[in-house]
Amino acid sequence: MSDWIRACALDDIDAEDVMRFDHAGQTFAIIRAPDDTVYVTDGLCTHERVHLADGLVMGHVIECPKHNGRFDYRNGKGLKAPICVDLKTYEAKVEDGDILFRIG
Repeated sequence: MSDWIRACALDDIDAEDVMRFDHAGQTFAIIRAPDDTVYVTDGLCTHERVHLADGLVMGHVIECPKHNGRFDYRNGKGLKAPICVDLKTYEAKVEDGDILFRIG
């Protein structure tokens, strides 16, 4: 099983917002829900590989900034075209004020 990766402090992300995080040649989107739960997904839209960190978070949805494709960030499920496939999601947690996640 993979080791936990420290992404940032919880306080680095506002509630209902998203932050880009690059690690080992891969881009991730780190989302802080209104209840302070954190979620980590692939960071690029599956439609045209646009950075989701430039998108909009509303409730449990992240919207791509280019063509308004929408995903449920809790499970990566695509909700609105033109997305091609669902996002991959990653196990995440908050520990001692830091957001951690693991790839494997």
